[in-house]
Amino acid sequence: MNTKQIHKYVNRYLEATDCSIIEKSPAHFTVKLSPDADRELTNRPYYWSFVDRVGAEPETMTFLFVTDKEKYEAGLVSEAPPEKTEAPDSQAAAADAALVRSFGFINSSVNAPRIPRQDVYFGSQKLEQLFGAAKSRGSFVYLFQEPDKRGASPFSSTPYTAWLGVNIRVEFACDRKREEIHSLGVSLVTGYCADHFHDRLLELRLTPRLPANIHVTKNGISFAKAQAIVEQALERKLKNYDYTWAGDASARLQEELDRIDAYYKTLLQHATDENKLAIQEQYEQRQAETRWQFEPRVTASVINCGVFHLEGIN
Repeated sequence: MNTKQIHKYVNRYLEATDCSIIEKSPAHFTVKLSPDADRELTNRPYYWSFVDRVGAEPETMTFLFVTDKEKYEAGLVSEAPPEKTEAPDSQAAAADAALVRSFGFINSSVNAPRIPRQDVYFGSQKLEQLFGAAKSRGSFVYLFQEPDKRGASPFSSTPYTAWLGVNIRVEFACDRKREEIHSLGVSLVTGYCADHFHDRLLELRLTPRLPANIHVTKNGISFAKAQAIVEQALERKLKNYDYTWAGDASARLQEELDRIDAYYKTLLQHATDENKLAIQEQYEQRQAETRWQFEPRVTASVINCGVFHLEGIN
């Protein structure tokens, strides 16, 4: 990710979590976190357990997120006001006392709290936190397609079909690794399974709110049945793949095991009774590590999923 993509990502996260953006530029955000974002990003479990226990009004933290360090610091240098000589402490105290007598407040510029700064760049801990928070929040969504308002009659009701959409990561692993992402959607009305479902969703405008003048058709299958359909569809796809790589990996595995056998069998033949047990344990451990590294395997894991109500009956 480049700096522009990171800036856009941070902006989307802050808006999605209802944070109050105090100030922003193409290189930074000064933001007061929402309670949800504060829980996810500040690592203050004891504070939040206290708030939850006593029902107190939470005081969230304010942060400066810098998404482009060079541009931000260059802007600070060019826009910084001329340096001023600070007044002695006694003069500052006298000035504050005068403000209290005249207006009833302290000079906030003298006593303003320092805002913590976080540089957000690819590989930074804070960006990893944002990724983790977005992943946990986006593991399941419930969305509706926004209807086309042009020419729509206020007295008509458009039927919507619920779809279970699942994004799946498939990993082909041995001593080498390759990954694929499959997106499948199952109609909860008819049971039809569509491939490349995510590409279809990208062409639509989706909202978490139920649109006006629509009605959702009754589901014909359960979520458990839809899950089984997804698994069967993925299994059919994977069965048609070329698995020559797995045979090659098995051959390399056997070569490594033969090499290990030749080495450790010689050691065991000449080992003393005291050393035999330790050598045998090392031998078995080396075999297990080699099998884990070279043995071909295919694993599938769900990245995220959701229920999408789309226009029409399919």
